[in-house]
Amino acid sequence: MNELLNQINAQIEAFQKEANSQVTNGNKTAGTRARKASLEIEKLMKQFRKASIEASK
Repeated sequence: MNELLNQINAQIEAFQKEANSQVTNGNKTAGTRARKASLEIEKLMKQFRKASIEASK
């Protein structure tokens, strides 16, 4: 579960960096990377939900 949390945090940091670069600098490719990171975050959050439910049983 700790490894999963580390992966989620890393993706959130990447998303924040790229989204900020898109908004402040108008960097279009950073927007693409931010969207990719958001999809990865979504996938990891589903895994976290699954692991969390399993751990609470």
